[in-house]
Amino acid sequence: MPEHYRRLAALLGALTALGPLGVDMYLPAFPAMGTELAASPAAIQRTLAVFLLGMAAGQLVYGPLSDRLGRRRPLMIGMVVFTLASIGCALASSADALVALRLAQALGGCVGVVVARAVVRDLCDERGAVRMMSMLMLAMGAAPILAPMLGGWLLAALGWRAIFWFLAIYGGLALLVMVRWLPESLPPEQRRRDGLGQVMLVYLQLLRDRRFLSHALAGALPMAGLFAYLVGSPNLLMQVHGLGPVEYGMAFGANAFGLILASQIISRLVRRGQPARLLVAGLVLLALAGLGVVLAVLSGGLVPLLAAFFLYLALMGSVLPLSSALAMAPMGRMAGSASALMGTLQFGVGAVVGAVLGAFGGTSALAMGVLIALAGMGGLAAHLGLKRSVAG
Repeated sequence: MPEHYRRLAALLGALTALGPLGVDMYLPAFPAMGTELAASPAAIQRTLAVFLLGMAAGQLVYGPLSDRLGRRRPLMIGMVVFTLASIGCALASSADALVALRLAQALGGCVGVVVARAVVRDLCDERGAVRMMSMLMLAMGAAPILAPMLGGWLLAALGWRAIFWFLAIYGGLALLVMVRWLPESLPPEQRRRDGLGQVMLVYLQLLRDRRFLSHALAGALPMAGLFAYLVGSPNLLMQVHGLGPVEYGMAFGANAFGLILASQIISRLVRRGQPARLLVAGLVLLALAGLGVVLAVLSGGLVPLLAAFFLYLALMGSVLPLSSALAMAPMGRMAGSASALMGTLQFGVGAVVGAVLGAFGGTSALAMGVLIALAGMGGLAAHLGLKRSVAG
């Protein structure tokens, strides 16, 4: 891959890291936040669920905007919102205020995911897109490795509010970098001029496109397992198994390392293999890994649990770049809207998972394990079922 593509991947990686940083960095602070804000574990977990909801809903707006106005202008608006909302989170005085501010933070931060995928589609063919998406997985994997550990250190040294001050600084610096170095990848002559009604028709067209849905759901449904882990693991690993914030961050980081490793293996395999066949193989293994999580939860041991989490999340590193690239490849002028709908599906299932675990008080390890297993099997079933209907 040429050097300028590597630089572009670094810029887009910084954008895609907004979401993982916003989700992962404050996870070790859940108990401390609950204590200071006099809030229950379920109330603190709502700050995560509403963030996922905002990430899902906001992308539906930024996708059409990026197809209409180009990639840069919506990006700048979103990053300003993210930075200001992060400052608000650092100053929040109650759990209810934090919930509202986390929603605003997500509505700003989700622009990075939309624009990054759309820029890849603008500039790369199918195989090149898989390789570029795999490079972006480095950022999506590195952020979860560093974020909980950094969050744990900031928590121990300065308190949980420092985590949100860090996010505000990151957002501000990233905004300056994008203004200076991120090119506009969508020329004016290729932009859409749709009104609101036409935008809705584009989304309906995408929802009726079974080929697109077969790939989009192959990534979105397994993401439900990832979000179940994000929502449930702080209580399970810290409260039940007794890990401290820094230890939790290290365990979390090991899982993210597996995600990085798998994404880079796929980047090399796709040079010789067919992306579609690699996706099916990855989904089969992911479904088996989800069942392994349930068995590990039932065993009650920490080591089997960490091993099962590692395997599931590592396989996510192979499934996500493949499903994203295959879904985006034929989208053309609908790339922004398609990227937005994919992101909405991914974070929408995350919000549902957060609500389901919240109904169990956020403390049921078995509920978390079952959700992860269903997510893995659901991705495989949806992909194969829709793929057969297209072939038929």
